[in-house]
This record gives sequence, structure tokens and C-alpha cells, in this order.
Amino acid sequence: MTSTRAISSSLVLIFILFNFTEAKDHLVGGKTDGWKIPSSQSDSLNEWAQRSRFLTGDTLVWKYDEKTDSVLQVTRADYLNCNVSDPINQYKEGDTKVVLEKSGPYFFISGAKGHCEKGQKLIVVVLSSKHGYLAISPAPSPAGFEGSPAVQPTSNAPYGLKNGVVWMMMLGSLVGMILA
Repeated sequence: MTSTRAISSSLVLIFILFNFTEAKDHLVGGKTDGWKIPSSQSDSLNEWAQRSRFLTGDTLVWKYDEKTDSVLQVTRADYLNCNVSDPINQYKEGDTKVVLEKSGPYFFISGAKGHCEKGQKLIVVVLSSKHGYLAISPAPSPAGFEGSPAVQPTSNAPYGLKNGVVWMMMLGSLVGMILA
């Protein structure tokens, strides 16, 4: 009876561990019409990005009208200057998916004339997947990459703490099963 319970608990822990390490798709802006000129600062894509946590292997997903817009991955300098002339990558499909393959900042702007200048741009700061779940501090703020002081978001602070507690509880359960 005890060994059956231990096996069941171990299987549940393994399932939970796999769910924590699975790469995620992030719909840009959190909604299908998120890739647009923001109506206010609180509607900014960078505000959305600050509330999200991005890990290596995750995917950004854009939905937009391919006849009127595009997504450009650019350098920091081109992001700051809204320079559309020399992008790192250009996406025009209307259903764009970009895999975040390495940690660090990614810079995106709209390819539609004048949209970047009106705020249709995005910085995503990607954390290493080996550190992302155990970290207690929130994700870095994109504001630090725009030339202004970084203001750490408080809305994500419990995320890392919560997952750290979950990991500690799982580890404690596993040790308890082994010692029982």
C-alpha cells in the first residue's frame, strides 16, 4: 500500500516537473489584436512584457493583418530610433511565431510607416530557462533597455517565490517518500 502511494506521488511529481519546464507560447500583448499602436501608456506592449516572464525556448506569437503591418526584429539602436531600413529579421505572414532561443533582450518594432513612432514596439527580456523558475526576483524591466532607469515590476514578484515554494514542497515530499 505504501509503495503504491509512493509510486503515485512520484508520478505526480514527475508530471509537475515536466509542466514547469515546458516551453510556452506567448500571444503578444496577451490578445489577438495586441500588435497595434497603443491607446495609452498602460496599453503599451512593454507594460505587458514587464508583467510576463520569458524563458529560452518560449515562443512569441503575433496576430496582425499582413496587408497593413509586419514585425521587425531590430537592434537596440534601431528600436530607439524606429529605424525600419535594416532589420535583423522581418516577418510579414500575419501569424508570426518567433522562438526565443537565447537569453537577453529582443527588440521588435512595427514595419508599418509611422507605427513605431506612435509606440508600436516591444522589448522582451528572456531569462535562461535553467534560472527562470527558481529565481525569486521579478523579470528585468524593458525600461532599462530604452535608456531610462529600470523600474522593477512588482506584479511578477510572487511568481518566482511561488514556484520556489512549489519546488521546495516537491523536494520535501520526495525526501519524505524516500525516508518512509
